[in-house]
Amino acid sequence: MCDNKTVGVEVWACAADTEAIWLAGRDAWRDGPLKAATTVHFAAQQMLFQHGIDPNDALFIKLPEVVPPAQVLHSTSWRDAGPAVVLTYMAVVRAEGYVLEMWPDAAPVTTALPAETRKPRPHRAAQPPEYIRASDVLLHGLRHLKFQIGPWGDANIAAAMDRNWRRHLRELKPALATMYSERLVA
Repeated sequence: MCDNKTVGVEVWACAADTEAIWLAGRDAWRDGPLKAATTVHFAAQQMLFQHGIDPNDALFIKLPEVVPPAQVLHSTSWRDAGPAVVLTYMAVVRAEGYVLEMWPDAAPVTTALPAETRKPRPHRAAQPPEYIRASDVLLHGLRHLKFQIGPWGDANIAAAMDRNWRRHLRELKPALATMYSERLVA
């Protein structure tokens, strides 16, 4: 008898200040399998709420003004993960002041990350990646956000990204632009 594949969701919550883009909690927040009555987007919003972030457009309760809002909640990818399909979201959280004041354990996402972890393993255009690292998922999500603030991106997402985000994404652009530049030979 075959089991059905379940659905999970992960949210990479990031904020930017003058120093860097920062990942909250050093990894994505994950949930699943989701209940059939729950939309994936709502599950992502719930995770933000559970971690002290105002999901902004969600109809939860009125939160104090000191609770940081999610400016963007953008779905960037999905992948098979054994018995589940995991849908990935990037959350852009507004930071007032320094991010480490908000999240003392936040991890910086700078040009050192792609330099240290190197490019993802290449795969053919019609094939899925064979091996996916957490750093690949995070950088791929940031690559999506970089695209969204460009000329062919989404005007609403671009408007929500402040100068700190834009500057740090610009610094990451060479690494993000070449993540998948290695061409396989026949």
